[in-house]
Amino acid sequence: MSTNLQQPDEARTASVVALAQALIRQPSRAGIDDYGPVLGVLEEWLAARGLPHRRLHGDAGALVGLLVEIPGGRPGKWWTLDACVDTAPYGDEAAWSFPPASGDIVDGWLLGRGAADSKLAAAMFCHIAADLAPRAVELSGGLAVLLDVDEHTGNFGGARACLADEAAARPAGVMIGYPGMDEVVVGGRGLWRAVLTVHAPSGHSGSSKTVIGAISRAAHLVRLLDAAELPGVEDGSQFPLPAKVSVTACHGGQGFSTTPDRCDLNVDIRTTPGFDAQDAETLIRKAVAELDAASPAPCPTAITLVATWPPFRLTDTEQPVAALLDAAAEAGLAVRTKTAGPSNIGNLLAGEGIPATAGFGVPYEGLHGIDERAHLAELPTVYAVYQRAVLGLLETGIPAASQIPPTCAPSKCPTAALGKEPRPQ
Repeated sequence: MSTNLQQPDEARTASVVALAQALIRQPSRAGIDDYGPVLGVLEEWLAARGLPHRRLHGDAGALVGLLVEIPGGRPGKWWTLDACVDTAPYGDEAAWSFPPASGDIVDGWLLGRGAADSKLAAAMFCHIAADLAPRAVELSGGLAVLLDVDEHTGNFGGARACLADEAAARPAGVMIGYPGMDEVVVGGRGLWRAVLTVHAPSGHSGSSKTVIGAISRAAHLVRLLDAAELPGVEDGSQFPLPAKVSVTACHGGQGFSTTPDRCDLNVDIRTTPGFDAQDAETLIRKAVAELDAASPAPCPTAITLVATWPPFRLTDTEQPVAALLDAAAEAGLAVRTKTAGPSNIGNLLAGEGIPATAGFGVPYEGLHGIDERAHLAELPTVYAVYQRAVLGLLETGIPAASQIPPTCAPSKCPTAALGKEPRPQ
């Protein structure tokens, strides 16, 4: 049985880009815009092609994503392609050289917020699902495409809803469609986050009685945390990043005439296999105890845990890492693996025992900044790599390397013709 799917010709590539343009033109800034319109674009596209999909709902019934499911005709593992369709905010729109919801193509670049992160990937994954659907009976296991929102808020509402959905097949692994062709994230530091509530007697700032206010006590606690000794990267460790402690917010007091009786500190600790969540909590409790002993208050400093995720690091031979790296290599690409300092949805999945890659996509500029754009010349290659990786994971065989187009220059790539529109004014 032949397992080669037709590589994306100019028409197929143009269809991917057209869907991405429609998504970009529907603002979906996390926590700002209604997600209904952007998800509606996807629902209409999926319905028109008869692809099985359903809505995902989060807390209080909020719409947080769509799940496309292509079951195979034979038993096997399920794998998931994931791309978020909510975005970062625009920031200073006056600083942009084109409208943030542009969706236009200029000099081979797709313009607008979400072009890179990650509406182009969402459009690509929808098309890969459409490619596989007619031959689903040949597949082992199945393919799910998660099109989630509430991602850029850090809540990961769409991913959480998918994991909580008892009707959804639990994935053996996930490939997350972030942009960038040089690296694929296969690991990340974990996190331990808490709010530390520091207390003190309240008083008048003009009183002759000396009062050590909560802000002053909190400042002392910040100094203790800044001075805390953390382990570095151990020799021979497979995890390349050290642990890190950051105080990221301080809230307390009001006006000028009162020394406050409360101050809240947000503390973010990035954890590693050698310095885990238990070590993070021990460090905080030690600092808090030292503060309370040196500067007693009416009540002890409170520690309120907000979130904890584990660090993770996949090897190059684990799936779905191996499938993605192998496909990229057959396309002539030298893709490096990377352990990320910031957390991502891979940490959430790692906590559920689900391996995930994050990244591998087209080149980009302006991610989360001004003038976000995605380069389209490499889209056919990226598409073919994901298609090949998915086929390998679904155990239908491997497309021949000759079927995967090499990375192409804009002048020779089918998408080059797409970049001839005039620059928007």
